[in-house]
Amino acid sequence: MRQQNNDEVYEIDLLRLVGVLWQHLVIIALTVLIAGSMGYCYARYMVTPTYQARTLLYVNNSSLSLGGTSVTFSMSEFNSAKSLVDIYTVILKTRTTLNAVIQRGDLPYTYEQLAGKISAGSVNETPIFAITVRSTDPEEAAHIANVIADVLPDKIMDVMDGGHVSVVDRAVVPTGRVAPSHSRYAMIGALIGLVVSCGVVLLVDMLDDIIRDEDYLLQRFEIPVLGTIPDLLSRHDTASAYAGGYETGRKSEGARSDV
Repeated sequence: MRQQNNDEVYEIDLLRLVGVLWQHLVIIALTVLIAGSMGYCYARYMVTPTYQARTLLYVNNSSLSLGGTSVTFSMSEFNSAKSLVDIYTVILKTRTTLNAVIQRGDLPYTYEQLAGKISAGSVNETPIFAITVRSTDPEEAAHIANVIADVLPDKIMDVMDGGHVSVVDRAVVPTGRVAPSHSRYAMIGALIGLVVSCGVVLLVDMLDDIIRDEDYLLQRFEIPVLGTIPDLLSRHDTASAYAGGYETGRKSEGARSDV
């Protein structure tokens, strides 16, 4: 791969980069393992678990009166009860309804805070209306969902004459958390560790301008090597140099003794 910028041309050998990563595979693998473990530990010990409770209501389709105007809702007109569910969801999220839930349930929240804990919607496009409450306290989540099931039918009847919902299933205290996902945090941590470790390895290799042998010049810069100077500090080269000198010295001493 070549990247040209004005008069300078930079060549990137992808195979060589893959080889560099392969040479540092152990370091990369350890980094991924450590980062994944850190993500798991963070999710398990640092993030407060969230619990979810749900109550189910049945939406009755009937002739309703809204503001003195009679409106008839039917399954054929809406193809489902979703339209009524949307209306009831709006009524659920109103300040009047949520304040009534806070008062009856003796909850330590404002209606804005409570609204952020509640979601509602149709179950599989059926007349079943599900109200879901999330909280860091499983008992509180179930308590809020059941208080909503007690308050909402009356509020719907106050707003829409003929509007009615029936409780199908009351909420129970959840036994398992819905968030955070330990495996998801571990995967995110491992992915971050992989990207960071590979980036650091490649960056260090690209910034390394030390010439260690003649193959480096030939492979990296395509510069032919005309000759090399032995390293006298190297053990192998030093031994060879001294060995050559020692043999020369012995030959000189032998010649003098013969004379």
